Amino acid sequence: MNTLDTIVLVFYFALLMIIGVIGIKKAKSEKDFLLAGSRLGYFRHVGCLAAVIIGGAATMGSTTLGYDFGISGFWFVSMMGLGIAGLGLFVVNKIGGYDVFTISQLLGKRFGEGTQLISAIVTAIYTLMIVVTQVIGMGNVIHVLLGWSVTSSMFIGGGIVFFYTVLGGMWSITLTDIIQFIVMTVGVFFIMLPYSVDHVGGLTALFEKVPDTHRSLTNIGWGQIFQYFLLYFFGLIVSQDIWQRVFTAKSQKVMKQSAVSAGLYSVFYAVALSIVGMCALVLLPNLDNSQSAFTSLALTILPPGLLGLVLASVCSALMSNASGAIFASATLITNDIIKVYIKKDMDGRSVIKTSRIVTIVLGLLSVIFSLWIQNILVALDMAYAILSGAIFVPLVVGLYWKRVTSEAAFYAIISSTLIIFATFGIYGISSTWPIIYGLVTGLVVLVGVTVLTPARKTKIFQTRSTRETYSYKK
Repeated sequence: MNTLDTIVLVFYFALLMIIGVIGIKKAKSEKDFLLAGSRLGYFRHVGCLAAVIIGGAATMGSTTLGYDFGISGFWFVSMMGLGIAGLGLFVVNKIGGYDVFTISQLLGKRFGEGTQLISAIVTAIYTLMIVVTQVIGMGNVIHVLLGWSVTSSMFIGGGIVFFYTVLGGMWSITLTDIIQFIVMTVGVFFIMLPYSVDHVGGLTALFEKVPDTHRSLTNIGWGQIFQYFLLYFFGLIVSQDIWQRVFTAKSQKVMKQSAVSAGLYSVFYAVALSIVGMCALVLLPNLDNSQSAFTSLALTILPPGLLGLVLASVCSALMSNASGAIFASATLITNDIIKVYIKKDMDGRSVIKTSRIVTIVLGLLSVIFSLWIQNILVALDMAYAILSGAIFVPLVVGLYWKRVTSEAAFYAIISSTLIIFATFGIYGISSTWPIIYGLVTGLVVLVGVTVLTPARKTKIFQTRSTRETYSYKK
């Protein structure tokens, strides 16, 4: 990198930190700190949702898959897009009326404190693993660009994200997301994609130069496509970092429209990055590690100035996802564990203070786990396997089947989580079987326990717009 590119990156990082300071003034209440006051309109909300979906794993991972498998690499992020679109179409109308901050709070309202606690623990593990994927990505980018050690690179990249997240909470995250969404869009669609295609002689030349298998939409394998569906379609629907962004919208209508729009954006983003990965294969066929395909190609083909902007777009994707995930994990631990079981008398100011402390602790843990795991896609598979396999069935079935009892949901989450971790040891972290076993176990336990423990009382939940009756056994 030359001086101009370095200046662009440093300026960008400084801007994010300044926004963190601005966020302090806006985060005056608990709702401001956790949900940015729930005041975002359609365009700002689309940017925030797209930014949290398109993280470092999505950007670096899609390029890696394009390099290794060709155009079929688009399935990875496309399933994420379909997941958030599904959230907007099928779930928002069920969750939009509840005055909650987290998935666990909703499960607690529906099934009781025991389910709230266990779901908070499981979902916090998932969100922490999402942060790990982004810290790994940031470490790889900074390491490639500046030649620093991977450890130092992870600490520096993660430290910037944790700084502005701790200061302004969701307000800082929202403000930075809008900037990051713009930088990501410009960097990928208007610079990296056209430059890459141009250097290989156009799209026609690209598809002639890559192996025949790279032109197939199913080269990655139906088994892998099915695994992405299980991981990311189900996972995005019950993802805490996504839910927390969804609740920042000013209305349920905005929630639905922006979720579907962000889903469509993700599909286009996935196709663009898969093509970039194919271009990297043509231009740099002998890379030692395909995970560096994006950064290596950018360093090869982009002129000074534009290189800094594109690398800033990669950092944008990494940072927006990392900030949302670390904040989601801190919110779960603070609101669903500490506030419910340890410090029940916390006021809004205490919640904000505790969230900041928890965020710092989780930030340090995420760097430690990042140094241990090292592989972006493996960490992401593990995160979504835990979430999809353990939380999806109790949450979604519970929203649509009012007969489900609190015991059924509690034991379904416990049993699914245990089965997932057990099958990780048998089949490996990247296998599809742990998710399938988790989903099946959750469904069997949920239905079985519900049928065997008939409801004795009826509980009324008052939402903002409706009164809904749910059966439960006490």
